[in-house]
Amino acid sequence: MTTPVALSADDARRTALRAQGFLGAPDRRGGVRGVLRRLGAVQLDTISVLARSHELIPYARLGAVGRAAVEDAYWTENHAFEYWSHAACILPIEEWPHFSFRRRARRARGHRWHVLQDADRSTAAVLDRLKTDGPLTSTELGGAKNGGPWWDWSETKIAVEWLLDTGEVVCTRRRGWKRVYDLAERAVPDALFHDDIDDTECLRRLVAQAGAALGVATRADLADYHRLKGEQVDSVVADTGLVPVQVEGWGGKPAWADPTALADASRGGRHRTTLLSPFDSLIWDRPRTERVFGFTHRLEAYVPKPQRIHGYFAMPLLAGGRLVGRADPAREGTTLIARQVSLESARAVEPMAQALREAATWVGCDDIRVERLDDPKLAAALTTAVAAS
Repeated sequence: MTTPVALSADDARRTALRAQGFLGAPDRRGGVRGVLRRLGAVQLDTISVLARSHELIPYARLGAVGRAAVEDAYWTENHAFEYWSHAACILPIEEWPHFSFRRRARRARGHRWHVLQDADRSTAAVLDRLKTDGPLTSTELGGAKNGGPWWDWSETKIAVEWLLDTGEVVCTRRRGWKRVYDLAERAVPDALFHDDIDDTECLRRLVAQAGAALGVATRADLADYHRLKGEQVDSVVADTGLVPVQVEGWGGKPAWADPTALADASRGGRHRTTLLSPFDSLIWDRPRTERVFGFTHRLEAYVPKPQRIHGYFAMPLLAGGRLVGRADPAREGTTLIARQVSLESARAVEPMAQALREAATWVGCDDIRVERLDDPKLAAALTTAVAAS
């Protein structure tokens, strides 16, 4: 049995940051598509404050890359597709074969959330329309809802989502935030359009990819990245090339590191200072975020307003390789508003000001207003620091 490599808590934290693209020089040549390939999955979400979360992910790593360039990188030339990974995610198109295990599982189950009234007729109708008319949204296919709540899907919407789940249909772009569905056989490159990789090889690839994207990870971390089961991780982790490690402060939990990341564990480099989307893969797993950074964070968008502590869409502040504060942003014309800010200490004032200034420039705002920071001294210092720009 291999003796695990010992890692300090700081080495593990730096390894995670480097793997996620926050430590060292940003890969500007690879650009947004390089970020997507490195992470393996970029989560989508409907909430838009500064921008939608999938835009915030490359921004956090590369800086103020143009928002149109972000959308083009994801949704043109069939470089990516949308499917179920950590949640609904944008995925590199080369990963299409490795999600065949999930498509097979969905087909075997026979349904997901909704059951079709006439599966053969409804799916055939959708496929015929797409074959004849090309890529279409659910509205263009005939309507997404029956007229009730958002979950009251029409038969057409249920059919096209079922075809997406099982791989006959694929989404390789969105239009006005609506999925645009196309025949998978037409949109997925021929070399990738196959499901002949068995479940074991699919799982091995996804666990290895999660390990590379996380840098260092426990069994639970590896499982959470693409929403696998713990036993699925167990079945393949020994064949992934990941190296067993023991991390200080992780409670003796078995962990694994990507060998490339492990070789770079003690290397230095420039740290990125930025606000993070709550759906960023650096922090989307809350227990891991607490373990790696000693930082507790919770998305409060769905918490009743009187019960919120940090705000509707509080974005953690990353600075110096640590999470040192939060800001809940909004926009009012060309003013970026920090509705609520919290800082760990006075040392976080200037990084927060820097992050707010960069975010304002990125979204086309020429003024910043800090509305609330409960510590009066820090509030005054932050207002001064923001104004100094």
